[in-house]
Amino acid sequence: MIESVVEGPVARITLARPERHNALDREAMAALTAELDRLAALPELRALVLTGTGRSFCSGAALDGLAADWTRNPLTALCDRLEAFPRPTVCALNGGAYGGGVELALACDFRIGVEGMRLFVPPAKLGIHYEPAGISRALRVMGQQATRRLFLLAETFGDTALRDLGFLDHLVAPEALGPRVEALVEEIAALAPLAVSGMKRTITELATGTLDAEAARGRIAACFASADHAEGLAAMRDKRTPRFTGA
Repeated sequence: MIESVVEGPVARITLARPERHNALDREAMAALTAELDRLAALPELRALVLTGTGRSFCSGAALDGLAADWTRNPLTALCDRLEAFPRPTVCALNGGAYGGGVELALACDFRIGVEGMRLFVPPAKLGIHYEPAGISRALRVMGQQATRRLFLLAETFGDTALRDLGFLDHLVAPEALGPRVEALVEEIAALAPLAVSGMKRTITELATGTLDAEAARGRIAACFASADHAEGLAAMRDKRTPRFTGA
């Protein structure tokens, strides 16, 4: 159900359950969480790509596997883990996202979608109150009014609306998804990883109102003292491309 591969500085996780539109049961969510933990410990990693197979990116949590105990819904914990992943994350939406699949995409730093995709979150049609953490993610990315439409009206959003709302950073033809994702991760991989990871954490903490100012100052000091900072200055002086190592 989950396929993972590391190629150089980039990890790729694929949701591989196309016959169920890549729905996530408890087993799949546990496997994905464990894989995120494993990848987070790889020092050479610069970026993570999350995508799906088939016609959909992800249809969210498999309700039949969660109905017995919603108090321990692992989807929120999974999305928290994805949002806190130390390297930049790119969601390559190969198709539509539904329910918890929308939250999974929202937990990523960047989203690239294909023409014809759509998304909706159906709890209002099922008598379910969505988890506050997921609603918060939508608020931060899509804004308050679009979030009201998404949850209170269970409105379906199409591809251009998602781009205009800021949910999608890029909207491309299906055949252009792979090349566009590769271009983005190459851009990320060329940057100073210590600075990028540090600023990602600061952005997330600022957005969620959880900034540890002292820790942020520590990250700033570490970057100024790093070999990557010296390399960046030398490359600028020599008018060449910097070679960052993350040290």
